[in-house]
Amino acid sequence: MKWAVLRAVDESAVTPGVLGFLVVALLGVATYLLIRSMNRQIRRIDVPDDHDDDLDDDHDHDHGKGDAGRPPDANHAPGEPGR
Repeated sequence: MKWAVLRAVDESAVTPGVLGFLVVALLGVATYLLIRSMNRQIRRIDVPDDHDDDLDDDHDHDHGKGDAGRPPDANHAPGEPGR
């Protein structure tokens, strides 16, 4: 009797079933909840707005750069040792 039942099942018709569906559904729900939590945490990060203004002011000045905007080490003659 057992052989008759096993032979009656078509191997190509075997599916993951309810357990496979539940595992995939739980993974999807967990992923959704993690992404939602991550977005909340990212929104709570306090980024100061005046930080960008300080960087822009620093770049407006020529802080010791040479003639062509090269660093001072690049301005020495080829045979002359670096500073």
